[in-house]
Amino acid sequence: MLAALEEGVRGGKWFSLIDKVHRPANLRAAYRKVAANDGAAGVDHVSVKAFGERLEAEIERLHEALRKRDYQPSAIRRTYIEKPGKREKRPLGIPTVRDRVVQSAVRQVIEPIFERELAEGSYGFRPGRGCKDALRELDRRLKEGDLQVVEVDIRKFFDTLDHGRLMERVRERVADGNVLALIRAMLTQGVMEQGREWVPEEGAPQGGPLSPLLANIYLNPLDHRLQAEGLRPIRYADDMVIPCRTLQEAERALALLREWMDANGLKLHPEKTRSVDLSQRGAYVDFLGYRFKRTKGKGRLGRWPSPNNVKRLRGNLKRHLRRANGKSIEEIIRLLNRSLPGWFEYFKHASHPAFEGIDGWVRMRLRSILRKRRHGKGRGRGSDHQRWPNAYFAERGLFSLCAAHATVRQPAQR
Repeated sequence: MLAALEEGVRGGKWFSLIDKVHRPANLRAAYRKVAANDGAAGVDHVSVKAFGERLEAEIERLHEALRKRDYQPSAIRRTYIEKPGKREKRPLGIPTVRDRVVQSAVRQVIEPIFERELAEGSYGFRPGRGCKDALRELDRRLKEGDLQVVEVDIRKFFDTLDHGRLMERVRERVADGNVLALIRAMLTQGVMEQGREWVPEEGAPQGGPLSPLLANIYLNPLDHRLQAEGLRPIRYADDMVIPCRTLQEAERALALLREWMDANGLKLHPEKTRSVDLSQRGAYVDFLGYRFKRTKGKGRLGRWPSPNNVKRLRGNLKRHLRRANGKSIEEIIRLLNRSLPGWFEYFKHASHPAFEGIDGWVRMRLRSILRKRRHGKGRGRGSDHQRWPNAYFAERGLFSLCAAHATVRQPAQR
């Protein structure tokens, strides 16, 4: 298959793939990826661990079902996760572990076929690429002077992508009817929500291993259309920005986006899709959790964690920082340190002032707990800073975002 990828196949289409999907070695490799991501159980309540305990029997069962064309996916368990700062919630579809293994097996076979054709500006869920690569590219383009940025928001993309158009794009390279039927079955598998099962007529459920690749296949023609017009989009799944040099170029990008979305059954969010001039003080663009913002003071362009991500972090930490807290300070700090280092690892390239406010807020909450234990009222303030200085918490191992950021900056400064 690798040789054929290099040399090409007749007519550019792949006719025999199902045998590669149900090969036991491929199914085992698919399970390893599912196990690495862990995740919750689906409607059958079988966990990743339980599936793994009888792995060989499950692999043989899947192999036979796929080989005999008897495989039918189970319903997806629908749940909702919070969107920070918003009332609406994001729908998440959780397939069974068994179905996740099959989706991963399909992805491992067809991904190399489509990977060769995905646009240079596509970074989401691709081998050897990730969020940081997309963010670095945006940072580089801004430094080059592409400061008129089109911020793109596709309204409910994963819920509304058209099955017919998607399957047409898959059929451009895959001619194996069994694999096509398998993908179609995954798109139309039932959704279990509040005890009721329904069948989706459009969309791809977020939460399955195959959906990100299908999203890339669906949006790849858009990437190439924009590139053909001299534009260079940066896309991560359905999150996209288009850095432009002039307002006229940005307006042309917006017109092309609207035309393509209308022709492909998608809609842009009218408020969230906008053109931003980052040469203006106070202007900002949000992308992949970061806010690229022109400060009002000296007018520098800095990187910050978006307000929604700061709000999410504070919400996660606040449950450990209630004033009526029976745990020792050392135990509270241990719980805080479960979240802080991981959050910092993603946002370590933000501007230093972004971390000062969070560090100060955490210490204030800790001082409030200590103040209450001395029968004081209100939050930690005034003399509490002398009674419990910053060094008090550092000695007890509290992870400091500012200290970690200073350590990261030292090699760069040298």
